[in-house]
Amino acid sequence: MAMKKIEAIIRPEKLEPVKLALIAAEVTGLHVEQVVGHGNQRGVVHTSRGGESYVIDMLPKVKLTTVVSDWNVDNVIKVILEHAATGNIGDGKIFISNIEDAVRVRTGERGNDVL
Repeated sequence: MAMKKIEAIIRPEKLEPVKLALIAAEVTGLHVEQVVGHGNQRGVVHTSRGGESYVIDMLPKVKLTTVVSDWNVDNVIKVILEHAATGNIGDGKIFISNIEDAVRVRTGERGNDVL
């Protein structure tokens, strides 16, 4: 009954290719949230028409969340990396957590059967 939660923070424009690739990899459960934040990038500096500079330090990102069986974790990470990376700063991060249990509300099923 070993499961992992994978949370990926990615660029919004990479959502569609990542989503389609995960579906093709038979990842059945996927949740998406629009989020804002910054990592090492610490935002971007813009210069207005008047020449004044300002910093946008909270950039729009997308957070994808899925829970998969342990055996599928490396495959899911590989798919996300292949389809989300641009090679530039601000591409995002992937976080992996242990999931102790899961319960399907409709049937009461537990564990990997829920996935």
